[in-house]
Amino acid sequence: MVDKKLTWRQLLLIASLIFGMFFGAGNLIFPVQLGQLAGGNWIPATLGFLVTGTIVPFLAMLAVSVTRSRSVYDMAKPVGHWFGLLFLVAIHLTIGPFFGTPRTAATAFSMGVAPFLSADHQQVGMLVFSALFFGLAYFLTVKQAELTKHIGKYLNPLFIGLLVVVLLVALFMPMGGTHQVVNAAYQSNAGLQGVLDGYNTMDGLALLALAVSVVYAVRGLGFGDHQVSKVLAKAGLLSIVIEGVFYTSLVLLGVSSLGQFKPAANGGDAFAQIITHYAGNFGTALTGVLVTLAVFTTAMGLFVSFAQDLHLAFPKISYLLFLRLIAFGSFVTANAGLTNIVAWSVPVLMLLYPFALVLILLSLFSNYFNRSTTIYRGAVAGVVLPALLDALANSPFMGNHGVQGVVAAYHQYVPFSALGFGWIVPALVGTLIGCGFYVFSNVNQKQHNRVNSEVSVNISHD
Repeated sequence: MVDKKLTWRQLLLIASLIFGMFFGAGNLIFPVQLGQLAGGNWIPATLGFLVTGTIVPFLAMLAVSVTRSRSVYDMAKPVGHWFGLLFLVAIHLTIGPFFGTPRTAATAFSMGVAPFLSADHQQVGMLVFSALFFGLAYFLTVKQAELTKHIGKYLNPLFIGLLVVVLLVALFMPMGGTHQVVNAAYQSNAGLQGVLDGYNTMDGLALLALAVSVVYAVRGLGFGDHQVSKVLAKAGLLSIVIEGVFYTSLVLLGVSSLGQFKPAANGGDAFAQIITHYAGNFGTALTGVLVTLAVFTTAMGLFVSFAQDLHLAFPKISYLLFLRLIAFGSFVTANAGLTNIVAWSVPVLMLLYPFALVLILLSLFSNYFNRSTTIYRGAVAGVVLPALLDALANSPFMGNHGVQGVVAAYHQYVPFSALGFGWIVPALVGTLIGCGFYVFSNVNQKQHNRVNSEVSVNISHD
């Protein structure tokens, strides 16, 4: 059988689908916020942000393809059935109705609609806007086959065009230089802080889930299973290069804005200020269109992935019912407000990301150890406690003196924990222990097989 050749048109279509699925609310506002906070140290901060904002999602997509996973559950299953289900549900609730999808509508409303409403009408306006937003997302994702058409062909080119216009205007008319005041968090470890900031995009988690839809789209174009990884590698690389250019431009936009503004409370407010500076009232309307397009494509991808994966895990519940669940749940949570959504997502991301990163790396190299349960369990076991403590250190409970004492001891004795990476060493230790057991069991198995073979030969001779 002759392999199907990947055309430039197909490459651009798949790359556009990938880009549109995870370039949403966080991807637009967090780089701007990072620029305002990193100031003069924007280069190392941006490089760190690109690690978790582009490279990790790319690796996550490849990991799904390499392991031929149908869902997040398949990737996590070597640890155990219970862990696979728990991780699947945790990721989809996080990037779905708890934080990810509500953030899309909340961001679009705060930047594009709220400025036109009085304070008395903000709550009612959000109710109406979020109902329309999630209602339309539900309508467009009822038929999974339409996903590539709606996201890749129509919405993304329009969104990218609008964003390019904004960035070009800022390039030729900068608000200030790049030698700006540096926030305390970025003064000594700007690169590592950038890595943690990249968690906020949720792309590493999202691509574990969304990659399944991309794989289906690639197969739908006529490519065989043995070609999927190569096609995704090419399209994914193109997508993250484009995204990296946008990220860097948005960071520079944030740095430059310090020449006119003080750091805003969040990236959404900062982006809105910048647009208004350049285009006045028209800029506010443009911001609304730009952001809504960006976040709406992400919401569609999250809707489909949520319904697909959970239907596979719980087949007695229909795809449509899960789709309705995420639409309604997102609508309810979105009305809690963008500030609350972002604040509560941080400890959850600090908890889940270490598990996601470990599973991605193990999956990429899984062919070398036959997806050994022992190695998977050793690595994940090493992550559990540090991940819980990292989440606790970034939670509202840090005001409690007892919690402060536990976290202080953790930061004192565990390497890299004060930087937010306390899970790395325990995960490596757990992996090495798992590898030791794996090698030992293989040696014993070979010896056992050899003995059985010798016994069989002796019996046959007798």
